Amino acid sequence: MENYLEIGQIVNTHGLRGDLKVMPWCDDPEIFDELAYVVIDGVEFDIEKSRMQKNMVLLKLEGIDHINDADKYRNKVLTIPREELGELPEGTYYICDLLGCSVETVDGKNLGKVCDIIKTGSNDVYVVEDDSKKQVLIPVIDEVVKSVDIEGKQIIIEPLKGLID
Repeated sequence: MENYLEIGQIVNTHGLRGDLKVMPWCDDPEIFDELAYVVIDGVEFDIEKSRMQKNMVLLKLEGIDHINDADKYRNKVLTIPREELGELPEGTYYICDLLGCSVETVDGKNLGKVCDIIKTGSNDVYVVEDDSKKQVLIPVIDEVVKSVDIEGKQIIIEPLKGLID
């Protein structure tokens, strides 16, 4: 597991006073309101102010006070130490921890590794790719996903009839 979690990317500046427009990479962008700081390229920046604007987060970081300063950070990724977010509820996982997990059936058949996760609204779907680049979509529902071992990077599933045939 990574010690830092990527929570968004700076996509543009906003205004002349150094505000940053951030595309959030988290389910709940309001998490930015609770954070005291973010890390960019290994450097901590205190958050002076954060607010939502449409699907973006506008951030004002300490020490970035002009559009020219802010422009240097365009396309940079924002991270935070994992411990800043606390414990996740049981059965929920960070996407970065699921990516690369090996997926096997309860019978021991290796299906490949999680290469992407699709959010459908009702449930997530794991995109699992094998060595030949063939992909299979696995719905993240209790009837299918039997266990997730983040430390061991392994997910065990019991596929519904026709799911992987």
